[in-house]
Amino acid sequence: MTKIGIIIGSTRPGRNGEQVAAWVRELAERHAGDRASLDVLDLKEFDLPLLDEPLPALVAPGGKPHTVRWAERVGACDAYIVVTPEYNCGAPAPLQNAVDYLYREWTRKAVAYVGYGSFGAVLAVQELRAQAGRLQMADIGPQLALSLREDFVDFTKFEPREQHVGELQKLVDELLAWSAALAPLRAAA
Repeated sequence: MTKIGIIIGSTRPGRNGEQVAAWVRELAERHAGDRASLDVLDLKEFDLPLLDEPLPALVAPGGKPHTVRWAERVGACDAYIVVTPEYNCGAPAPLQNAVDYLYREWTRKAVAYVGYGSFGAVLAVQELRAQAGRLQMADIGPQLALSLREDFVDFTKFEPREQHVGELQKLVDELLAWSAALAPLRAAA
């Protein structure tokens, strides 16, 4: 069974990420059935300070308690769905910071993106895709772009359009296929 981590990329008060992640989890669990288990990794719960490890994660794993806790949860996953808004045409700082804490925990794993914002967080996801490549991750093609105008009531209450159900199912299927394809590489590492 593939373990998928759903990462909530914003820690901002009043964020919409919790609603989106809950919807993603519910639909993904229903669609994947016994092919996957899902774990929500809410950055707000990890309370990671600005990167405070003395060495880059590529050189040595971090040893501070918050880093070890984050590394254990991320490392236990086989694939990820990142739920992210877009702030000033980029990914939220807490998400970038959380990614930078680790290296080997990300490698040889598939990642998918569910973005929300004025334009579906397309620019934030583009930035994250470039970073995924440098981390030896397989960022899959399907991307779910949710609009604050069309998928939220008053920009705050999440009510996704029906078309997104099928889009999310395709995203999950692709993520599971890539995760299975990468499994031998993860096992060899």
